[in-house]
This record gives sequence, structure tokens and C-alpha cells, in this order.
Amino acid sequence: MTASGIYVYGIVGGSHPLPPSGAGIGEPPAPVRLLPAEDLAVVVSAAYPGLRARRRDLMAHQNLLLALAAAGPVLPMRFGMVAPDEATVLAGVAARRSEHAAVLERLDSRVEMNVKIMPVQDNLAALIREDPVVRRIREETRRHPCYEANVRLGEAVAAGLRRRAAEAAALLPPQFAEIADDMCPGPDVDGCVLNASFLVPRREEGRFRGVAERFAADHLDRVELRVTGPLPCYSFVAAEPVPARA
Repeated sequence: MTASGIYVYGIVGGSHPLPPSGAGIGEPPAPVRLLPAEDLAVVVSAAYPGLRARRRDLMAHQNLLLALAAAGPVLPMRFGMVAPDEATVLAGVAARRSEHAAVLERLDSRVEMNVKIMPVQDNLAALIREDPVVRRIREETRRHPCYEANVRLGEAVAAGLRRRAAEAAALLPPQFAEIADDMCPGPDVDGCVLNASFLVPRREEGRFRGVAERFAADHLDRVELRVTGPLPCYSFVAAEPVPARA
């Protein structure tokens, strides 16, 4: 495999160990190494031409960051960040060294947990009981069935289910207030009424999941809830910490 630049995984403290089983991107996996940068270090490997978001490489990138995080804080890079050479990497780290050190301190012993909430799609009876607009359109459709009426009913049902789910979802973030150190709203996701990431002390992960599970059980007729994590703390890092191209 011919190298094509420096692939950057993240920044760690200068004494941070590499995981013994850590493997980088590529086939075969590229050896991972630490590039010293004063009291910090950058986790890098060789990049290869034609790098794409293959599942194999995506998982290698994320699994390495999680393995690194088990031994101490990591300032993660997004997948696919490649710098032309070591000098570019080191210059970028040096220019923001104090900022990187502060972020690493903040992320120490913490993980990112992502929560997505979607409307329940199969509880029409409860919606009809609670929503007079849906109830009226349903009765009109029954009296005068036609394609347009069915479309209006479908749109009203979808909007009603989403509204009920959004009202419930708004109650969840405050329940994490005593567990999570921070919350970061995520990008809009089709079908979701809430997409948010939480910065959670590693020791509180079980408690965080317990709150989410109880919330889902208490609002079973309104929401479907999905918790993903632990994840590298992408959402709690500012702009990419090393000058690199995606």
C-alpha cells in the first residue's frame, strides 16, 4: 500500500500510551504511531490513495479513538482527515497548543452519548383521542372518501405524531442535567424530533442509560428512543484541531 500523506486520528497528551491492539485504516491496517508535539502528541498513520468511507475504515478509525480514550482523554479528528506531511501537522498543533490542552482536560474521563428520538408510528388511536384536528379530518375522510382526503389525513396524522413526540422529547434533556456536563444539539435528522449529544462522565454512563430507558418506558405511546455510545467526543471539540483536508 503506497502512502499518500499523513492520516490524523486525534491529539492526546504526550505520555498517552497507544493501545496494544490498536490498528489504523487500510488493508492491511496501517501501523499507528505518536507524533510528539511538545507536551502533546498526534496519533497518526500513513494515508493511502483513494481513501473512502468504507465501513472497515470507519470502524477502524472509531475503534482506535475509543481504545485511546480508555487510557485518557483524546481530542478526536473526524474520519478522513489527511495532512500533506508531518510539518503541517506539527505547525497546526503548535498554533493552538494551549487550546488543545484545555480541551483534553475537559474531556478527561468523559464520553459522548448520543440520543435520538423519533415519533411512534403505530398509535393512531391515542392521537385521535387527543388531537381534535386529526379527529375532524378523519371523520371528513370517512364521509367523503377520496385520494385528496386520504392525503390530508395522512399529513395530519404525521404532523400530530411528530408534535406529540416533540412535546415529550423536550422533557428529556433536563433529566440529564445532574449527569451530563454538557449538551450539544446535533444536525437535523429525517424522522427525528431530537438529536442531541451529551458529554457524560464515564462513571455515569450506566446512570445515563437508566434515565433514558425510564423515559422511553414512561412515553412508550409517543416516542421511540435510541441511545448510541460511548462515542469519541466529536461534538464537544471546536473546529478540526489539525490543518488537514477531508
